[in-house]
Amino acid sequence: MTSSELHVKRLVVGPVTTNCYIVWDDESMEGAIIDPGEEAERILNAVKELQIKLRYILATHCHFDHIAAVAALKREIDADFLAHEEDISFVEEGQSAARRWGFEIEKCPAPDRFIADGDEIKLGNHTLKVIHLPGHSPGGVGFLSGNMIFAGDTLFQGSIGRTDFRLGSLDVLRSSIRERLYTLPDNTVVQTGHGPSTTIGAEKTSNMFVRPIEIEEAI
Repeated sequence: MTSSELHVKRLVVGPVTTNCYIVWDDESMEGAIIDPGEEAERILNAVKELQIKLRYILATHCHFDHIAAVAALKREIDADFLAHEEDISFVEEGQSAARRWGFEIEKCPAPDRFIADGDEIKLGNHTLKVIHLPGHSPGGVGFLSGNMIFAGDTLFQGSIGRTDFRLGSLDVLRSSIRERLYTLPDNTVVQTGHGPSTTIGAEKTSNMFVRPIEIEEAI
């Protein structure tokens, strides 16, 4: 039994106001950056201030607004970039996707390693478990640690991720939420890709976009 804690610092970065998270074990000070969507220098300054030993750069999914700072970060730190293989096309086409939105970004490097459902990523005394959450993108994942999950753009406070982008699917997204997220304990904190955090219990009760299956069947 460890007394160490997994700490979280949120930075809202870039023109699409993406939630970038710095997470670390307070005993070993090993950490990771989740979804560095822009502003690499600001992220690095925060890491230096916190004196974290960065081991990983993690992507909940690979839309450009969640990986735009990866290249700049990789030049400065010795950390592996991990993402799901089914999102590799978004890594490869990130620059052209950003231009369609009117932004210029640096080309993102290929992941150092692909992650898959059930993988465990160690940060000192803590483990981030990979939960595959397709729908917003085919390679969307969540990173689960204790009673907290970094769920990217799958589930928001009172809303859900868009599915009108290439390779998105509303039916698949709803299945991911109902079968993978709503089965977590109600007190699980959802760290979202945009906007405020929420809890599984709150979304099961009030999210009108995806109701738990037992409520849907009763209507």
